[in-house]
Amino acid sequence: MTDFETADEHGEGGQRRLRPALLVALAAVLILVCCGGGVVSFFLDAANKTVTYDSGCGNGKLVDVAAEMPNHRRLGQEQVRNAAIIVRVGQDLNVPPRGWVIAVATAMQESWLRNLPNLGARNDHDSLGLFQQRPSTGWGTPEQIMDPKYASRKFYEKLVTIPGWQTMSLTRAAQKVQRSAYPNAYAKHEELASTVVNSLTGGAARAVGDQTDLQCVSAGQIAASGWTAPVKGKVGSGFRTASRPTHQGVDLIVPRGTVIHAAAAGRVIKVRCDAIGPNGKPWGCDRDGSPSVRGCGWFVDILHANGIITRYCHMVKQPSVVVGQSVAPGQEIGLSGTTGHSSGPHVHFETHRNSDSSKNGAMDPVQFMQLMGAPLGGEP
Repeated sequence: MTDFETADEHGEGGQRRLRPALLVALAAVLILVCCGGGVVSFFLDAANKTVTYDSGCGNGKLVDVAAEMPNHRRLGQEQVRNAAIIVRVGQDLNVPPRGWVIAVATAMQESWLRNLPNLGARNDHDSLGLFQQRPSTGWGTPEQIMDPKYASRKFYEKLVTIPGWQTMSLTRAAQKVQRSAYPNAYAKHEELASTVVNSLTGGAARAVGDQTDLQCVSAGQIAASGWTAPVKGKVGSGFRTASRPTHQGVDLIVPRGTVIHAAAAGRVIKVRCDAIGPNGKPWGCDRDGSPSVRGCGWFVDILHANGIITRYCHMVKQPSVVVGQSVAPGQEIGLSGTTGHSSGPHVHFETHRNSDSSKNGAMDPVQFMQLMGAPLGGEP
């Protein structure tokens, strides 16, 4: 399968490796329930050693938690211990791993995982603790809220009462619990929170299900990280291969009419037909393309948290979403086809960083989706 290579979307360049934004520098022994339901003891030391995720979702190993990260976002011993408490309480309450990610991300936004006391003149009303819960609004006494275990339990107890919380975007679920004055602030912590949960549990954020039965994610299933494979199909032409160095995505081989899922929660920023015929005139997307036609055909771009953009090309007809629409992870956005520069039915899938949909922002979707716990590939 082939895809049109436009001047603004493709270009020469070496393959880039996505490095997760996390540095955890501490020494602590943590006892946690891991992915298979058994108790696992492991040690996070100065070298940031972790355990291996036995189920092998993604690349079968955890993210390198010693990757570079800005100094102002580094997690110290207190913060990681608090994250471990949040995760452990979620496990004890039998909350699925998606809840752990939401809870850790929420505490990152509210307190940067610090158990904050009353800060006097700098305090926000009577907010306290990891989740900045307020005694005056019924969360508990000040003494109770300052107990990280109690605060975590109260967060989860509210979260699980929200219908559909597991399939909501992280920011919507967190906001329904917290009712923050900054409802969109939680989303930016999702990737980091997923990495922390992976580091503490041996990779639970890479899977779907509860802690007694975690499974690798299939297309349409949403990992605890909030990501899912857009379709289930073999990876054909890869990212910036030797034979196609300007190929800025990967081709996922699926039959015509296969449902394409949004890879994560986000906002649709582009819906377009850009097929151009051999004569330089519009070819249209009401018919199949060919290797002599240029363009993605019908395609969709979605902007996700942290400036990640995903692109889905060659849809068989006009997509089922519109510009400006918010989409949930796994939501249907269109059907696969072979419009534009294509020799047969497939989905050309791209991932970009820094809100840059050009060649400069492109990164290997296979590596990125492994990191997110939603590996590409498999039989449709």
